[in-house]
Amino acid sequence: MNNLFRNSRRKLSQGLLFWREFGEGPYVIFLHGAWNDSCEWLSVMELLSHYHCFALDLFGFGESDDPNVHYSVDLLLESLAEFIDVLKLEKVYLVGHSLGGWIAASYALKYSQQVAGLVLLAPEGVEIQGQEKRLQKMRQLVKRSPFMFKLLRLLRPITKMFGWDQENEQDWQLYQTLRKYPTACKILFQRQQPEINAELLHERLYSLEVPVLILQGGEDTPHSLAMSKVYSQAPLSELKIIAHGKSNLPESCAGIVAAHIREFIKSQDLSY
Repeated sequence: MNNLFRNSRRKLSQGLLFWREFGEGPYVIFLHGAWNDSCEWLSVMELLSHYHCFALDLFGFGESDDPNVHYSVDLLLESLAEFIDVLKLEKVYLVGHSLGGWIAASYALKYSQQVAGLVLLAPEGVEIQGQEKRLQKMRQLVKRSPFMFKLLRLLRPITKMFGWDQENEQDWQLYQTLRKYPTACKILFQRQQPEINAELLHERLYSLEVPVLILQGGEDTPHSLAMSKVYSQAPLSELKIIAHGKSNLPESCAGIVAAHIREFIKSQDLSY
């Protein structure tokens, strides 16, 4: 069914924005996670042909331009606002995963009149206990050189003796992901902390005026579950745990995610 997707580009203020489009009906905009692009939503969108779906490559990701700008959540949410305005979309549903969830919720806080509802999958963008320690590790990994990993591999017999072998391998896998998505690293780990703190949402969720469905994998990381629980404090929110789900819900649990999105939109339509 992939041949039914319509691929489009439009010139916006920051450059050419690419998106995939599918179906007809109420407008649903999909925003990908930090370590992916719009492809992660294809399986979900195929199951939602009764909705007019748009899956964007955020600037700096996928096939969209990578402008020479200072990346931030605010920059990407204003690009989303421009996209919605240029295409003259009214009352959209926003579906966001990870970083995309942070952007979707930020947009809904600023432009609530444009949003019919939010579906957030393991969203980023709130403060939780132990977060600073995790961020510090990520920042150190981003700065680490490939030579250091080569050295650790040469020393593998020694590191194995001390039980460091598994941790080093996990760091290497994570490092490869970080290197693949430099824009996500710039937004999440390579900005001044006061700037990041100003975009966090935990102190503003009480004013979120739109219905929110939060989907969280039961086998995802503890910090991801903690963030979803913070989002569930928003007034019109509901948290649903997908028991066997991990960090890649849009791809590994596409059918379940699509069913939840469908039920959520139907419930909102009935409330009007």
